[in-house]
Amino acid sequence: MTTFTDFSLLRPTTTPSLISRPFSKFSTPRPFKLRCSLTEESTTITPSKLNGEALSNGGHSVAADCVIVGGGISGLCIAQALATKHRDVAHNVIVTEARGRVGGNITTLERDGYLWEEGPNSFQPSDPMLTMVVDSGLKQDLVLGDPNAPRFVLWNGKLRPVPGKPTDLPFFDLMSIGGKLRAGFGALGHEESVEEFVRRNLGDEVFERLIEPFCSGVYAGDPSTLSMKAAFGKVWNLEQIGGSIIGGTFKTIQERSKNPKPPRDPRLPTPKGQTVGSFRKGLAMLPDAIATRLGSNVKLSWKLTNIIKLDSGGYSLTYDTPEGLVSLLSKSVVFTIPSHIASTLLHPLSATAADALSKLFYPPVAAVSISYPKEAIRPECLIDGELKGFGQLHPRSQGVETLGTIYSSSLFPNRAPAGRILLLNYIGGATNPGIVSKTESELVEAVDRDLRKMLINPNATDPLVLGVRVWPQAIPQFLIGHFDILDAARDALKAKGLQGLFLGGNYVSGVALGRCVEGAYEIAAEVTDFLSQYANK
Repeated sequence: MTTFTDFSLLRPTTTPSLISRPFSKFSTPRPFKLRCSLTEESTTITPSKLNGEALSNGGHSVAADCVIVGGGISGLCIAQALATKHRDVAHNVIVTEARGRVGGNITTLERDGYLWEEGPNSFQPSDPMLTMVVDSGLKQDLVLGDPNAPRFVLWNGKLRPVPGKPTDLPFFDLMSIGGKLRAGFGALGHEESVEEFVRRNLGDEVFERLIEPFCSGVYAGDPSTLSMKAAFGKVWNLEQIGGSIIGGTFKTIQERSKNPKPPRDPRLPTPKGQTVGSFRKGLAMLPDAIATRLGSNVKLSWKLTNIIKLDSGGYSLTYDTPEGLVSLLSKSVVFTIPSHIASTLLHPLSATAADALSKLFYPPVAAVSISYPKEAIRPECLIDGELKGFGQLHPRSQGVETLGTIYSSSLFPNRAPAGRILLLNYIGGATNPGIVSKTESELVEAVDRDLRKMLINPNATDPLVLGVRVWPQAIPQFLIGHFDILDAARDALKAKGLQGLFLGGNYVSGVALGRCVEGAYEIAAEVTDFLSQYANK
């Protein structure tokens, strides 16, 4: 494992429960400022109000080439990809969002010198991600974490640095000598779980001390049920192509040397080392910037109530909007809403597809943002007198309830006032669904109690509570059989003749914010291929 980034990859997918009752034990600040797009006045869609002329198709006015249902990061990025890469084919693209703001569950808040996230926290700066950043006009607002900042795992009561690369293994005390050798060399029918795959290939210590807490950080999931192929496909594929992880790595390196990548886009910044990114004023800057560029083609507070496949081709979508019911015609449709919502809407079109999507599981997760004075940090956790690092992960075997903690004020600049430490903590997940029955005060107490075991002085003052957000259905779990479920849903749509209806979002592309962006480019290409065929009919 070389990065800690995707503990920040919490991709909540439903309207959250944000409890705002005051705490009896912990101090609470004044009301906060939510950094997100304001509700845009919606108008009835007619062909004349779209860019370009409406096309005639079998007596129906087709108002759009593509309607994207869901204004979260996946939906917005698909629209942006269509606008920047495929505008010659996808002239008119509309994004509809049921809520009054864009961004889905990217939730950036600001108050009293603090800036914090209550959904996703950061992203890996891959080239597709950076392309989206640049195309959105945010290159100058991009902020990157220190690639040399350590990551920690709690083991036997101590926060232990995680090796960033195999050559670091001999110098870290997270694993025994035997475990280090097993991890360094690897192990030279059925779909395996993450646990089965890692124990077989890398040994028990690597699983228990690195991979198990990493699964908690990325998926808030249970590695005994997560599919290795679906959840960590790149690593799984190494064994397929090389017979082992090491063999696959060597083969991949050889292939890259034989087939070098095309020249890199010179507009893109070049991150140094393994790091994570955000923006000067938080992640909400990205969806806000994309929505601004898309302008009036983003429709807020539009709730889809019905979708019909037209005999003449295309789709008719009916929305409940602030101005009343609106019908919208489109050649193609992309659903980027959570699978359980998509299931309900698709049931009249294909009960089989709907049933498949209803099987996906989203456990609850709470994001708890709290602040302590700098002197509350244990001296042994400071480096040169400062709290440095990306954050820490907590294996389930270590007797703490919190999944992990991100050092927000250390990771990015201007996240907390001088002399204060801002910590974002995640709690819940597949192995702890009972958090939904806890009060906000109980969640804060659980996190504070855990932190005092390894990071915070036991006698430190109570934390300042900035926010507690409970996501009842947070992160889709890529369990064993996940790809089979997706294939069944897609096959069922195809069997019903529902070409031009695409499934997208984090349960398709992956839960990481960066994977949602990469998946957006992939889906945009699929939509473009379909529209090209549509035009030739």
